[in-house]
Order: sequence, then C-alpha cells, then structure tokens
Amino acid sequence: MSSDELLWRTKYSSSRYQRHESAEQRTPLNASALHWQRQQFGCDVDEQLRRRLQASPAYIDRLEQETLLTGHDGCVNCLEWTDDGMLLASGSDDYKVMIWDPFRKRRIQTINTKHLGNIFSVKFLPRHNNSIVATCGADKYIYVYDINHGNETLFTCNCHTMRVKRLATAPDSPHIFWSAGEDGSILQLDMREAHRCRGPDDQQPATGGVRLLSLCTQVESTTEAKCLAINPRRTEYLAVGANDPYARVFDRRMLPGEASSCVSFYAPGQIVKNITRNIVHESRTVTYLTFNNYNTTELLVNMGCEHIYRYDLHNATPPKFYELPEYTASSPPTEAEHVEAAVDTDEKPEIRTTKKQQKRRTLPTSIEQHKKLGNEHLENGKLLAAIDTYSAALAEYPRGEVLYLNRATALMRRGWFGDIYAALRDCHEALRLDPTYVKAHFRLARALLELHRPQEADKCLQELIQRFPSFANNHGVLMLHKDIREYRQQQSQATGQTSDHEPVLIESGFRYLRLTDDEYAQRRAAKDYKQRYVGHCNITTDIKEANYLGLNGEFIAAGSDDGNFYIWEGETAKIRAVYRADSAIVNCVQPHPSICMLATSGIDHDIKIWSPCAPSAAERPNLVADVTRYVENNQEKMRTDPFEANTRNAYCFNN
Repeated sequence: MSSDELLWRTKYSSSRYQRHESAEQRTPLNASALHWQRQQFGCDVDEQLRRRLQASPAYIDRLEQETLLTGHDGCVNCLEWTDDGMLLASGSDDYKVMIWDPFRKRRIQTINTKHLGNIFSVKFLPRHNNSIVATCGADKYIYVYDINHGNETLFTCNCHTMRVKRLATAPDSPHIFWSAGEDGSILQLDMREAHRCRGPDDQQPATGGVRLLSLCTQVESTTEAKCLAINPRRTEYLAVGANDPYARVFDRRMLPGEASSCVSFYAPGQIVKNITRNIVHESRTVTYLTFNNYNTTELLVNMGCEHIYRYDLHNATPPKFYELPEYTASSPPTEAEHVEAAVDTDEKPEIRTTKKQQKRRTLPTSIEQHKKLGNEHLENGKLLAAIDTYSAALAEYPRGEVLYLNRATALMRRGWFGDIYAALRDCHEALRLDPTYVKAHFRLARALLELHRPQEADKCLQELIQRFPSFANNHGVLMLHKDIREYRQQQSQATGQTSDHEPVLIESGFRYLRLTDDEYAQRRAAKDYKQRYVGHCNITTDIKEANYLGLNGEFIAAGSDDGNFYIWEGETAKIRAVYRADSAIVNCVQPHPSICMLATSGIDHDIKIWSPCAPSAAERPNLVADVTRYVENNQEKMRTDPFEANTRNAYCFNN
C-alpha cells in the first residue's frame, strides 16, 4: 500500500470502508491493521488526521470487540500500552506479566514474576525500546524486569510496608519511577543506583530512592495512598489519590519536606460543603487519577462510591454556595401576570414569573427545539434524557440561562450523588447571566436547603424578598420559608445547634478522626470540578480506572461494577455508549496512545481489544441497549451501606 493510499484511507476513515467498486465488496477498515500499516510504511500522519483517527465520533460509534487475548489464570488487574502503541502489557492475580502484540493477536512474552501476591500495576519505563517493565503488587514488592532476558530482575524494592497499588513514570525520566502504597508512602526510585531498603521511619533509603511523602503523617496513621500520576509535560507535578475523596497535586521539587506548602487539593463541592475538624472515616476513595496527556492542565479522577470528576487545574476555584451577583433594580419583575413555565411542575409549590421575563430569555430556534425536547423528557419523568438534552443545548449555546434552570430542575428531581450541588451550580450560572432571574434565585435557596445549609437558604430567600418585594407573599416563597424554619428546628433538636458548618455527629458505630490544622485548612480550600461523569458504579474494587479517550479528551472511558465499560462525551458528559466487557466487573480501560482502540480487563481472565471494526453503528453485538436501566441500577448500588461496600472490597482483593 502506498503512502498516498494510507493517507486517503485515514482522511476518509469516518466512512469506515476501503475503496472498492461496489458496496457488496466493501469491508470494514480495521483500526489495528491501519496502525500496523502505518508502522510498516513509516507514513507520517499530521495532527488533524491523527486526532480524527483516535477519537472521531464515526469511529466511536463503531467500536466493537476485535480481539480476545487469553492466557492468564487470574483476574487481570492492570494494562499498559507502550508509548508507540505496538505492545500491551498485562498483570494478573496469577503473578504473571504478559506482553502482547494485539495487532497480530498473539502473546509474545510471559514473565513469571517473583511476586507472591496479586499484581496491581505494570509500567513500561520510557526510552528503553519497550524492553523494561516495572511491577508492584499485594506482596509489598516492586520489581523491574528486562523482557529481552527472560525473567531477569534488574531492580527490587520492598520499602513499602503494605500493598503497593500503583506505579507512575515520566517521559523525561527513563531511569526513575514512582510508587504509591497503602502504607501512605510515595516513593521515588532510581534504577541507576543500587537499592537497599529501609523501614518506614527512615526519610530516605540508603541508595536508589527517596520517600517523597508519607500521608500517614499528613492526615492520620491509617491513610492509604491508592494511586498516583505524573504530569507528562510538567513532570515536577505529582497527583496522589488516597482513601479519602481528595485529589492532591504536589510539586515534587519541594519534596521531601513540608508537603503542606506545595500541594493543592481538589474535591467536588458537595463533599467540601460540610468539612469539619472531627469527621467520620471516609468510605469514598480515589481509585484512579490521570493527567490529560495533551492538555496537561486537566486532571481526571475516578472516585469510589461516587462519580468521575474532571478538574481544570489552572482555573479551578473553591466551591460557591451562597453568593449572589450584584443586582440593579432598574426594572424589577412583578406579579402582574402569573405565567408558569413548562418545567415548573415540582411537587413542592413553585413561584411564578411574568411573560416579560420569559420573553427576555428567548433562545435561538435550534436551541429552543432542544429546550422543548428536554422539557418533554422532564415532564415525562425521563430525567437522564432531559439532563442530556439540556447539556447538549448548553454546549452549543452556553448563554441560555433558562437551560441552566431547567437542568437544575431535572437534577434536583433525580437526586443522585452530587445532583443537588450540580443544580446549585446551574442556579449560579443562570443568575450570573441574568441577576433578575427570580426562578433561579428561588431554586438556589431550595438547593441550599437540600444541601443542609438552612441558614444560607434563609439568607438567600430573604435577599430574594428584598430585591423583589412583590414576591414576599408568593405561595412558593412562603412554603419554602416554612420548610427552612421546620428544618432548622429539627436540626436544633437533633444536634443542639444550628450551625451550617459544624454539625455534631451522633451516630454510633463510626470511627472518627480529627484533622490537623494544615489538613483542615487545605480541605476547606479544595477546588471544585469542571465536569462530572455519572452512570457507572465503582464500589466493589479500588483499582477502577477512568481515562481520556482522544488527543484532547473528547471522550472519557471507564469500567464499572456492572460488567460494562462506559464512554462519555467529554464536553456534555452525555453517555455516548455502554459495552458489555466482563462477566462481573471491568476495572481497566486503557485507550491506545494514538489510534481509536481500547484494551479492557477485569474479573475475567482475559483481555478484550476494542476498535471501530463494526460494519455499522447498528451492528454492535456488545453494545448495551437499555442504558437507563443499568445506570439507575448502578445508582441504587451506590447507595449501599459503606461498610458493606468495604467488606466486598476486602473480599475481592483477599481471594
């Protein structure tokens, strides 16, 4: 095949067909074959075509299982592509690492490691011709192997005193890598130096490594490091996930040392909202985090017992609860004409606004059609579809304050984890666009109350009355005022206080911890998310991944406890597709570094390779049709008692 032919096929790859004389002769363009031909013929594909090749919607809509790689005798807990994407490594409960050539659909190497526990992470060290791999596992050991010399061990470390969960590498450091262990330690290991291990009380091993960080001294003695990632372009930045809901980003140039001076915390606002010094031991855990390889100012975080969150590291701000934009009473709304918006059909009484206000929020014709469709879904109780429709409209027209309000309505009715806070964020956006939007002001007060912030809800409602006096006797306003008063009375009786920020926790059977001053201050200052992705379930294992799919993170992919893996649109957070990929649980979803291909694994003993090999979008046998049913079932599972979830988690990794 000539270079011109290869480029032609790449440019017109959305058709997914090779050039033949008749439709009957057309065959699907196999992504792995195309990548193999590209390597063989040495053809350079420019950035635009490369982006299209990796995450074209036409490709995403034809993903199907292309290859099944078999050979392991246990759960496959980790996958790793080489930088050039030609090889795939897998680690398993059978203590073996296998190296695969997915394009020829064969195993090319088996490493019988020295591990005596489940392997949790495998990494190719960069710039070693794909020959050096590092592994870590439940036996607390880290090993480095040269796959060109059988099972030869180049490096051994057992500095960790508990299970080692993740390894990380950096493209500019071929001899250095990092590890995260459940002893709370983050190690930096250098293969160029002979390594001699020391115990956890030593700041620095004799040679070959540095204990960069110990979360046990930062938070509490039982804090575990679950995952870590190095920013691929700014490799001085290290992200760490622990057995709490906070993602921490450190500047490792200042480590070891006073870690509190070089760290930023990130967490969803609904978690930050009631931070106290004395807290119940968290069931939520960061199971995986990764930087966007091409837009390295973003961090993607998969949270156990919660959702997936995307953070904009440069522009993130702390969560905003009660904060109203400035208001000029030049033409305040009146109640002269009572007109109820189509979506205002809440069970609780809602306020009414004027025709003049609604006319001021006229939308472009195409966006108006989106809004009408969203309203139909909302009125028919199809909340997931309504939220997706409003989100798609906002991606196209972000100045539609009524779209924010309607989405907030749908979110508050749905009530999944974080939905009320997401609705509050939408109310703030609607008010930013139009400070006279009375309905948004009212719904903000309702959201504050449902977030257990009655004092701020009351202040918000009083401000509404002050700004818009004609609504003082509105039935909805009066009813909300009554709800706030009753809530505060109940809270006072239950806790003996009315503060929004320091509730007294009286439940029995929980273990409490008291935060240090530094940890408390940093958690209170944690920065909020840019986007969240909901639908999957992550309560059973603590190694579940979430990754960017596409050069610019056009899509997000993650596994789930329901045996499926999910693909979301990066901008709108709409579920694009769900695929059946395991008999029980999908933990690993690793996109290929340069083409539209994914490798998945989990409880099953095999690895599945996915590419745009389906003849058409309608011919995808592993595509899940009833997405809503799976998503709703997953949300019910997420409400499982955290102690039961922890029991399942322990069982999974100890058997």
